[in-house]
Order: sequence, then C-alpha cells, then structure tokens
Amino acid sequence: MIRLRLFGRCRIYHDPVSPVLRAPAQIGWDAWFRSIDLVTPQPLKGEELLRRTRGWWTVEPTEVAEVVKKNGRLVVGEGGELMVEFEDEQSVQALSTALKEKFGDQVQLAP
Repeated sequence: MIRLRLFGRCRIYHDPVSPVLRAPAQIGWDAWFRSIDLVTPQPLKGEELLRRTRGWWTVEPTEVAEVVKKNGRLVVGEGGELMVEFEDEQSVQALSTALKEKFGDQVQLAP
C-alpha cells in the first residue's frame, strides 16, 4: 500500500497547500420541545476533506476527486492529512500523469 499527500495550488498565494483535519467535526442536536446535550464527533472521510478545499484551491475539488478515483482512493492519514492511497507504483504514475494532463501544475502528489 502506498500513500501520498495531495496538494493543490492556493488561490491567493499560489503555493501548494493541503487540508489537514485538526479535530473531528462535532455534530450537536436541537429539538423543538427539549434540550439535547449530546455532541457526537464525526471524522471526515477523504473526499469530504477534499471538498473543503473549494475556494481555497485554484481547481474544483469535485473534478480532482473524479480523477483520483480512477487510480487511487482518497483517505485521511493518521495526522489528519489528505492523502491518496494506491495499490502499486503503476497507479501512482497513472494518477500523476492524469493530474498533470487535467490540471497542469495546480494539483500534485508528494510523500
């Protein structure tokens, strides 16, 4: 199994950036007739974290997800970083080529 980080070009500063999940999303509940004190932490999945780059990256995250799905799987790493998981080195090369063809230098993979 190979895991590489996924970076996109920052819309403002034009340097490569990648989202990092610092803490799980907290979901709370409101009811009409009572107060509910329950809060459930929910970790984001890889594609959900990628979607959060909308407006931050110079490319549309849904388009990036479609390209990535053909050769790898979007995951969140142990440190909360957005990563792509691959079965083999051929998949890495195929995705690198596909990203370059579709997005130029706007989306990259890095260790």
